[in-house]
Amino acid sequence: MAVGVVATLTVAEGKNADFEAVFSELMTAVRENEPDNEFYSVFRCKDNPQQYRVLERYVDQAALEAHGKSDHFRASGAKLAPCMAAAPVIEYLDAI
Repeated sequence: MAVGVVATLTVAEGKNADFEAVFSELMTAVRENEPDNEFYSVFRCKDNPQQYRVLERYVDQAALEAHGKSDHFRASGAKLAPCMAAAPVIEYLDAI
């Protein structure tokens, strides 16, 4: 069963450009290295420019777990951490 993820990320003031650059690299790495990821994209909220939503879709739970263990995802954490104003809020969804 496909798995969806919605991650809400709050970025510190003045860190948007840095966040977006690092996240662009991560999106490219996911698309190039994770064949079981069907969708991975980030959107900036129109009503709060410090908040972003990451929308993700994986073919199954194993694909989501592989994403979390991937070298590119782990490396991005260290690069994104200085940009963050709060811990991410993650919502997991089951496809119907």
